[in-house]
Amino acid sequence: MIRILLVDDQALVRAGFHSILQKQPDVRVVGEAGDGVEAVRLARTLRPDLVLMDIRMPRKDGLAATRELLTVEAPPRVVVLTTFDADEYVYAALRAGATGFLLKDISPEDLVSAVRNAMSGDSMLSPRITRRLIESFVQSPPPGGGVPEPLRGLTPRELDVLRELATGATNAEIGARLFLAETTVKTHLARVFVKLKARDRVQAVVLAYEYGLVRPSV
Repeated sequence: MIRILLVDDQALVRAGFHSILQKQPDVRVVGEAGDGVEAVRLARTLRPDLVLMDIRMPRKDGLAATRELLTVEAPPRVVVLTTFDADEYVYAALRAGATGFLLKDISPEDLVSAVRNAMSGDSMLSPRITRRLIESFVQSPPPGGGVPEPLRGLTPRELDVLRELATGATNAEIGARLFLAETTVKTHLARVFVKLKARDRVQAVVLAYEYGLVRPSV
């Protein structure tokens, strides 16, 4: 059972998500919060597996609440809710450790799929959205100088896998492009996460951009 806390200052948004998620046999909405202060309080009490977190809220915004939640012991996964075009804070939330993000106009089917994917470790890495957002906010280091120091512990194959991951590719797509079995891709990614101290796929992609392994398109 996936235990979810919904956090949004718009009651209508919370009600819509609640209605969709509560119909799933493997999902339970354990609470709702209208701001970041209440979100942190309820998360500490209810200990949800996943928090769907809005960004712009009164008292404490979603970014501050995300940072606070991710410092507690056994933190929940946090997925940011956004309208995308208006939220310049989403990249910072991802950098702070959020698992990914969802657009508020997401379809019911995609919402359920995204929640399950987040809990299985397959973060929301839509090439259309995540790459565009990361490219908008990451200032790549200048070219030259070879592989950046933080990436030098990765093998050439692990670097290849990380490059493909940064395009938004799934494990199956990475395997097809690099002629690897999907299980081998998973093994390489697990090693990449450990070596980069990345919480999950999203953080690994963020680091790939920050370290200049992947450069924003023009």
